[in-house]
Amino acid sequence: MAKNIMIQGTMSNAGKSLLCAGLCRIFRQDGYRVAPFKSQNMALNSFITQTGGEMGRAQVVQAEAAGIVPDTRMNPILLKPTTDVGSQVIVGGQVQGNMQAMEYYRRKQEYIPAVIEAYNSLAAEYDIIVIEGAGSPAEINLKQKDIVNMGFAGMVDAPVLLVGDIDRGGVFAQLYGTISLLEQEERARIKGTVVNKFRGDRAILEPGLKTLEELCGIPVVGVVPYTHVDIDDEDSLTERFDKSTERKLIDIAVIRLPRISNFTDFSPFERYGNVSLRYVDSVGDLQQPDMIILPGTKSTIADLKWLRQCGLEAAVYKAADSGTLVFGVCGGYQMLGRSVSDPEQVEAAGITQILGMGLLDMDTIFLGEKVQTQITGIFAGINGMLSELNGKSYCGYEIHMGRSEETMPALVGKGNVYGSYIHGIFDAPGISDTILKAICSRKGINFDALETFDIGEYKNRQYDLLADAVRSGLNMEFIYRVLNREV
Repeated sequence: MAKNIMIQGTMSNAGKSLLCAGLCRIFRQDGYRVAPFKSQNMALNSFITQTGGEMGRAQVVQAEAAGIVPDTRMNPILLKPTTDVGSQVIVGGQVQGNMQAMEYYRRKQEYIPAVIEAYNSLAAEYDIIVIEGAGSPAEINLKQKDIVNMGFAGMVDAPVLLVGDIDRGGVFAQLYGTISLLEQEERARIKGTVVNKFRGDRAILEPGLKTLEELCGIPVVGVVPYTHVDIDDEDSLTERFDKSTERKLIDIAVIRLPRISNFTDFSPFERYGNVSLRYVDSVGDLQQPDMIILPGTKSTIADLKWLRQCGLEAAVYKAADSGTLVFGVCGGYQMLGRSVSDPEQVEAAGITQILGMGLLDMDTIFLGEKVQTQITGIFAGINGMLSELNGKSYCGYEIHMGRSEETMPALVGKGNVYGSYIHGIFDAPGISDTILKAICSRKGINFDALETFDIGEYKNRQYDLLADAVRSGLNMEFIYRVLNREV
């Protein structure tokens, strides 16, 4: 069976996911077969595997860093929030239904056999398993039935590194307080602490690190620098939503819907030197972009109502009338049609039908069975602004409850308004180039001025840069001793 190591954090967004990805890359560089694992993930940013199973994007990123194909065994439970108190529950890649938080809390131990089976199956195939926790292990109201932090560490006898985020401040209190709230046997699992996202001179930290070690009786095994790498983030806590992006030669605005999902669909556009990709949630921020994207959402009806109420629907109409390229993906595509119906209350929005934006000639109805599939093909029959996509290969995956046409083309559109159910539709070679060339032609700009580059090579380089930063910050000799149970 594989050796294992678990990364837990003092809070959400402490950097667990990227640290796990960095370790996966390091172990791969060092010659080991390594796989990521997270027993339970809560995220709207998901992925469909080659076998049609759904899993969280964080473990997809970690699998890519490890140089292996993503597999639902790496994330056996995925919770996709539908409301503030409920989620769609996915086990082993397949939907089990929608549950209120309390119902899932009561039932989640029923899923332990599936979690252990997934873990053991991976452990039989790989040398090392890098396990990610969720949130904080010191959520004392949830510890009794925990299956993702110390509860799971106990199930698979995993040593733990506890990570704190110094960028938010209070890292010593984070680490000491978390350890203090743990039971004695849980504390014994923590083999080292890690200060993450550090900027500055480490020498200034040393007195605090020494005191922390004395207070906790646990060594500090790393100070990982704040790392500027372009790697997909796990969920809506991502910094890309908060940063103010200046408008460049080509300006793309993504509508930041309240329940936005799979925002990593648009990452290819971030990798051009003179293209700005902005996430906007008000008419004032929209301005006059060259392309407007309506992204996926876990609740099409509720987010369409929000779009209407905040005035962004009217702004999109105005932009479409002026010739601006408008593109909807999945839920955003459904919004562009004539109507959206939910007779079985699949979305639990309390509405059975709502008028769509009417920019595309199709109607959507939600059904109980979820579409989950990877898809490849060649674009054909596309008219209007993006007609140059005809003949080009596409790939991606579909995750949706709605059906909009009997036979769904990869891309539906007319004039300058388009929609697709395919997540990752911009990823295949040449797709984003072709779309940007169409925009450049409309604006009279030379495409070469956008400073494009090889996305695959660029992405691989980002994983190596992450590994370099993590390796420089961690005491890797100590980490290997932890793996070998010498600590």
